[in-house]
Formats: sequence, C-alpha cells, structure tokens
Amino acid sequence: MFKILEKQVFSPIIKQFVIEAPKVAKSCKAGQFVILRIHEEGERIPLTIADYDREKGTITIVFQEVGKTTTQLGQMEAGDYIKDFVGPLGEPSHIEKFDGPVVVVGGGVGIAPVHPIARDLKAAGNHVIGIIGARSGDLLFWEDKMREACSELLVTTDDGSYVRKGFVTDVLKEVIEERGKDNIPMVLAIGPQPMMRAVCNLTKEYGIKTIVSLNALMVDGTGMCGCCRVSVGGATKFVCVDGPEFDGHEVDWLELGRRGAYFRPEEQRAMEHHQCKCGSGCGGAK
Repeated sequence: MFKILEKQVFSPIIKQFVIEAPKVAKSCKAGQFVILRIHEEGERIPLTIADYDREKGTITIVFQEVGKTTTQLGQMEAGDYIKDFVGPLGEPSHIEKFDGPVVVVGGGVGIAPVHPIARDLKAAGNHVIGIIGARSGDLLFWEDKMREACSELLVTTDDGSYVRKGFVTDVLKEVIEERGKDNIPMVLAIGPQPMMRAVCNLTKEYGIKTIVSLNALMVDGTGMCGCCRVSVGGATKFVCVDGPEFDGHEVDWLELGRRGAYFRPEEQRAMEHHQCKCGSGCGGAK
C-alpha cells in the first residue's frame, strides 16, 4: 500500500498527490512513468512522474479527472492509501548538452511531466526556453516551478484570461522566428495529442527535431500485452517499453487517435455507472 502524503487541488479537475514510494523514487528519472491501481478491483492507469525526492522517498503525480478512475483518484485525500504503485517504467528522457537553446512545451496537465525534463536539461548546461499553456488561467499550474526549471518561461492561455491569448504553437512559432530555425536543435512537447501533433506539424516545416511523450492505452506496462502499440516511422513500437518518448515527426497520429478512442463508449458507461445515484447504473437519469 502506498500512502498519499499530500494533496493539492489546482482546479476542480486537476489534482496533485505526493506519494510515499521510496523504491520508485530511488531509481526513477525524468520522462518515466508509473502505473497505479486504486484498489483491488480498480483498473491500472499510467501517470507520468512529475517530480521526485530521493531523500524523502516520494513521487509527485499531477492528473486531470477525465474518467471513472481519475475521478475516484481525485476524491482520495491525504492519509489514504493506493493499492498498487508500480515503477519506474519506460525509458527515461535522453538528456544531453545541445548547441543552442532547447524548447520545452507543456500543454495543460502536460506541464507536470515537462518539469523534470526541463530541470535536467538546464542542469546539463542547456539554455532552456519553456512554453506552457492551458485553455484558461484557472487551469494553469506550476508556473513558479517551471520558471525555476527553465532559463526563460513564456506563458499563454487559449482564451486570453491570463498573460496573453493564443496557443502554445503561436508562442513557439514566435520563438523560432526570433531565434532562427537553425539555432534551435530540439523541441520537446508534452500535452494533449492534438497539441503535440500541432507542435510537430509546425516544427516539421522548420526541420527542427521534436520529441513527444505519448500516453497510449496501456494495461501491463511491460510490453507483453501489446495494448499500447503505436506506429513510429512505419514500425510498430510499444509506448511502455520503447517510449514514452518518440520522434514526433515519425508518429502516426491518425492511428494513435483512433486507438485512443476505441474504448470511449465503455469509458462513458463506466463513468455513468460511477455517477449513478439510484444504484442501477443509469447515470443519474432516475
């Protein structure tokens, strides 16, 4: 059992937990993830590691309530216990010293997993330009942590309710035009699939290497079930063991989107059953 030591609510749907998991914290690196299960009958869900403290033996996760399991997770409090918390899983981010500024882009909850990667890139001697964005200002979080992790930070919101109006791709295009496409060796983007795909479409025009972190459907997290397969450069890869980071210009985004939506009806029914007030699984209609 893994104890929730701290809970922080960023918005009605975005929560942060600090989990007591010393064995995971001891060996995890930026870019890796965990798979957790709330209780004995719960489903297994992957969440990227947002931060860790080796001395305290803790892992920080940030998640958005989008379905039954994440909603149940969000209802838990400090002092509660999570049944399973397995990790670190996946390949860590490749950290090196680049010639020229590197750009990290975090959209929505993707801000959290971008944070440790930006921090490690900066520690490796890179000039890190951070771009973070969300639909609105109330959904933004970790601005101070990202300012510390990056050499410079740019913030935007889709609706203009905080700092400026625009998408992260608008800001990224401005950075590329200002710095020069030949002077930016790499862009790393994490966030919703449409955002990452838009970033890749933009950087492909400029010929800038772009890395994305994929959050595919996943079951065991060890490469055995094949649930998280994705086509990258025409080859089949498994997000859990070959990723989660891949060359964004090589990802088959259309296939990834179709696979991600495959169980949407079942997910909707599970959520309706969870929200049902009458005990019949009617979704609260009665």
